[in-house]
Amino acid sequence: MDLHVLKQYVHNHANFEVRVISHAGSRCYQVEIEDIEGDRHLLTQRGKPMMFRALDDIYLELKRAGIHRAYLVHYVAHDEMIGRQAHYQEPLASRMPLVF
Repeated sequence: MDLHVLKQYVHNHANFEVRVISHAGSRCYQVEIEDIEGDRHLLTQRGKPMMFRALDDIYLELKRAGIHRAYLVHYVAHDEMIGRQAHYQEPLASRMPLVF
């Protein structure tokens, strides 16, 4: 989902969740949108996932799209490496609310 589509989606829908994904060992962030049906979409630019180096950059882009609340999720690949389900997808296990 690119930024233009995200702006339209925000304007037409009220029930969705925005997650800022932080990858362990990396200083980059990605933005994921989960819609009402449970489908997940990464924020893209020219068909490729957008990578952000700072939360301030994410805040700016999301505010431009009309979003004022998201969740910061820290993704640790260790869970998947040892055969456990990634816990960052659980609703309240590892999310920190962001309000901007």
